[in-house]
Amino acid sequence: MKNSEQLVLVTGADGFIGSHLVEMLHSEGFKVRALAQYNSFNNWGWLEDIGCKEEIEILTGDIRDPFFCNEICEGVNIIFHLAALIAIPYSYIAPQSYVETNITGTLNICKAALDQSVSRVIHTSTSEVYGSAQYVPIDEKHSLQAQSPYSASKIGADSMAMSFYNSLELPLTIVRPFNTYGPRQSARAFIPTIISQIANNEPKLKLGDTSPTRDLNFVLDTCKGFLDLANCDEAIGEVVNIGSNFEISVGEVASLIKAEMKSDIEIIADQKRIRPKKSEVTRLWCDNNKINKLTGFEPSYDLLTGLKETINWFQQPLNLVKYKSDIYNI
Repeated sequence: MKNSEQLVLVTGADGFIGSHLVEMLHSEGFKVRALAQYNSFNNWGWLEDIGCKEEIEILTGDIRDPFFCNEICEGVNIIFHLAALIAIPYSYIAPQSYVETNITGTLNICKAALDQSVSRVIHTSTSEVYGSAQYVPIDEKHSLQAQSPYSASKIGADSMAMSFYNSLELPLTIVRPFNTYGPRQSARAFIPTIISQIANNEPKLKLGDTSPTRDLNFVLDTCKGFLDLANCDEAIGEVVNIGSNFEISVGEVASLIKAEMKSDIEIIADQKRIRPKKSEVTRLWCDNNKINKLTGFEPSYDLLTGLKETINWFQQPLNLVKYKSDIYNI
C-alpha cells in the first residue's frame, strides 16, 4: 500500500520525539492523525511549531480513556504509540499517574488497535528499562531492572504490549530508543539543561551526577529508526533497540557543549538533581546490531553535528524563551 493511502496515528505527537516523527511521516507522504494531550487551552504542544500542522489531522484527548482510544483508532493503518509520562524525578512523587498513563494507556491503545484491525503498532519503550548495564553494549536480551517508578511503568507497558502479540496476534513491535536529544527536548533532560543555562548566561551550570554514561541519538535518527521498523515485517513480535553503539559521560557532553558555545561556565553539583543512589542508571550503551540486520539502519548524525544543530535551535530567542533555565524542572 502506498504511503499516501495509509492513515497513521501518532500518540504523544505534541511531545519532543512525537512532533519530529509527525513531520517526518508527513514528508514521506502519509496521512497523519496526531494526538495531543487534552487541555482547556486547546494547546497542541510542539505541534504548534511545525510547518505542516494545517495539512494533518490534530486531535486532543487522553489515552487513559478506552472509549476515546477506540474512536481515534478507527480507519488507522499504523499506530506509533509514543504518549507517556517520562520524567524520572516526577515519578518518585506521582507513581500512580505513571501506572495509569503508561500501562493502562498502552492497554487501551493495544485493545483499540485490535478491535479496529490496525495493521501495525509501534510501541515505544525506553533504554531506562535496562537499568545500569550488567554488560556492554546492551542488547535486547539484557535483563530488565526497575530503578525508578518510571522504569517500572515502562517495563509493565512493554509487557502489556507484547502480551497482545503473544496471545492475540496484534502485529506489534516494541521500539527501545536510547537517549534521544535535539530541538524541542524537555528541559528535564541534561542536554537542554546545559544549553539553556549557558544561553541564558546563568552564573553557574547546575547539574546532577556527571559521571553516568549515555548512548546519545539525534532525534531525526530516532524517528528514522521508527519508520524503518514500521516497514519491516520481520520486526513484528520483536523488541528492537535504536542507538548509536557509542557511550559518553554527561560530564564529557557538558565539556563539548561548553566548547561549542565558547563558554567557561563553572559546573556545580545541584543536590536536587541527583537521583537516589540505587535509582541512578550509571551506564547505558546500545548494541544496535539487531536493527541494523533487520532494516540496515545506521545513524546519520554524529554527536558533534547533532549537538551543533541542537545548540543553534536553542539559541534562537523564540525557542529559548520557552525554557526556564533558572528553575529545576522535575
